[in-house]
Amino acid sequence: MELNGAQALVDQLEREGVRHVFGVPGVQLDHVLDALARSRAAGGPIEYIAARHEQGAAHMAEAYARTTGRPGVCLVVPGPGVLNALPAVATGYACSSPMLCVAADIPSTLAGRGLGMLHELPDQDGMLASVTKWSARADTPDRVPGLVREAVRRSRSGRPRPVALTIPADVLAARVENGPESVVGEPAGEDDAGRGHRGERAGGSGSPEQDVLAELTALLREARRPLLYAGGGVLASGAGPALTALAEELGAPVVMSRNAGGAVPAHHPLAFSSLAAPRLLPAADAVLVVGSRFVSPRGTALPTGPGAAVALVNADPADLGAPRSADLTLCADARPVLEELRAALARAGGRAPSRRGGSGWPPGELAGVRAWCAGRIESVEPQWSYVRALREAIPDDGFLVNELTQVGYLASVGYPVHRPGTFLTPGYQGTLGYGYPSALGVKVGNPDRAVVSVNGDGGFCWNMQELATARKYGIAVTAVVFNDNAYGNVRRIQADEFGGRFIGSDLASPDFVRLAESFGVPAVRADGPARLGGALKECLGEPGPSLIEVPVGEMPSVWPLLLGGAPGSVRA
Repeated sequence: MELNGAQALVDQLEREGVRHVFGVPGVQLDHVLDALARSRAAGGPIEYIAARHEQGAAHMAEAYARTTGRPGVCLVVPGPGVLNALPAVATGYACSSPMLCVAADIPSTLAGRGLGMLHELPDQDGMLASVTKWSARADTPDRVPGLVREAVRRSRSGRPRPVALTIPADVLAARVENGPESVVGEPAGEDDAGRGHRGERAGGSGSPEQDVLAELTALLREARRPLLYAGGGVLASGAGPALTALAEELGAPVVMSRNAGGAVPAHHPLAFSSLAAPRLLPAADAVLVVGSRFVSPRGTALPTGPGAAVALVNADPADLGAPRSADLTLCADARPVLEELRAALARAGGRAPSRRGGSGWPPGELAGVRAWCAGRIESVEPQWSYVRALREAIPDDGFLVNELTQVGYLASVGYPVHRPGTFLTPGYQGTLGYGYPSALGVKVGNPDRAVVSVNGDGGFCWNMQELATARKYGIAVTAVVFNDNAYGNVRRIQADEFGGRFIGSDLASPDFVRLAESFGVPAVRADGPARLGGALKECLGEPGPSLIEVPVGEMPSVWPLLLGGAPGSVRA
């Protein structure tokens, strides 16, 4: 068989270590599906998983990439296929996931002419470029292997983020003239290089990066009360152990943003959730922010104490400028910086002698902050009892894929995360419908670990059709659906801020137990936290997918707590 563009695509994906491709078949992808089938029949390593919606397929690929470090690939038709995938690709952009979206297109001779071809879009490339760090179009089959290689490299270099490759249908069908070895990937862009940036108080000579590292070392060594603030970039770079080691060297507490849970295990005496930030940040005299945007929900820099020195380390230069104000900034990957800082402190003999002894963070003070956080979390009922039931049932190395639901909101600060990367959220994108298909992608990439998806009835209905995918491929995810027959958060806002004028927030949700059973997925109903815990332990022992419906009523608002206030009271 002559090598065509589709076979060249599949061959190169295999060379790049791709083992799963998630997608929905369609006419412009016929040659790719045939190439995947031929490869699989010949013992090839790629398993194709057919989802029931492109959003579901792309969410699977994004979460797969985020939790395995391997390329997460979604394969979609042009037009509506691309548009359906965009919410998940945008989520990957928000969460620094190295996913690859491969999109077919109408024949290249017809593109851009507005002739009304099937699935035609006015500017498909522009749409993909808007939610990826890099995108390209293969205009000949010979270019496909090199562009695939470059796409995977770009997704992993610098700040990991989604990339896209568009291949017209005629290019997929056309014969490769020169063979893949003739193709050379395009050169890397400037965005892939780590660079050191000088702050106002920076000084010295030599390479900018080494100069800033030396000043960071001195800053931390001289600080009386150093504090480390970690964001999702710490998880993306695999820097959790390095962060923990540096914290222990300094005796410094670590505040983890809602995207960084588990960077330091929750049971570690120096680990704190973002809920502790208002208590700890103002008390620190030196704050090292690593892999975080370091902004409040209102878009302002998080407040630090007067006179405190602030240093920012981030792989993305966009996260080093305004609205933040910093004494030192360094554009670099988190892990090598944290490792070098810890090594430099050790070579210097640890913290400065003048800062030992009476200075530092008194254990009683940190214990008091921890108790304060726990008291506020545990005051939010019934959410706290449900979060506790989830934690007790899920193994320490199991995954909880969190979504936008009342229990999920509290879980973002109240669920103890013991292993890096085991608590997933859609980040600032807040993508409704993210939870269940993402959990399927996590399980495909981590088949020997427990995976639980937490959803509201509103969000679950976004992608409940993926129960069919879970059943078909035996993907053993347990979905927990908290059913209040409403978009609960919207209804809460309408009650609190708009005088109880409810519109569009009440739902006619299905019987989720019967719904799951109609897909051939075992399901149970659990009334209350205790029954949820027991049901979850049983479901996690099953070999295939399962669902637990939890009927709930209106719950107190957790948003005042998350925004720095007190938990709200239930209002009719």
